[in-house]
Amino acid sequence: MAASTLSVASRATPAGTTAALPKTSISRYAGIRPSFMPISRAVWHKRCSGNCLVAEASGNLVGLAHFIFHRSTTMLGPTCYLQDLFTNQAARGRGVGRALISAVYERARSAGCTRVYWQTHESNTIAQRLYDTVAERSGFIVYRKDL
Repeated sequence: MAASTLSVASRATPAGTTAALPKTSISRYAGIRPSFMPISRAVWHKRCSGNCLVAEASGNLVGLAHFIFHRSTTMLGPTCYLQDLFTNQAARGRGVGRALISAVYERARSAGCTRVYWQTHESNTIAQRLYDTVAERSGFIVYRKDL
């Protein structure tokens, strides 16, 4: 995708953000069963009321990113967690993810953050090829317990 046809912008309101992405794309990305889609859509819409960026090409939504600024016990200043990064399957490999990550970096810098971090699944090797060029692996392993 040529840089001139790709734009990344803040989406201040949730209207239409996830509606423009196919339900199957969101559910595959998030690992969500179709029966959970109404909950997923509500959560994604709520996130888009804050720090949400969308990537558009030729008037079509091709990607989005949600990010959160927060404090850390290991750093004095705020840090930024890239909560979600999604590129429509048809637009993958065309610079959409890189553009969204760069835009998150700029927003984080403007907010006084000195770090942006995110997680990915160990099987997501295609995305990791991009991530390895724009960030460093921290070496941390994530543990979680659903309650």
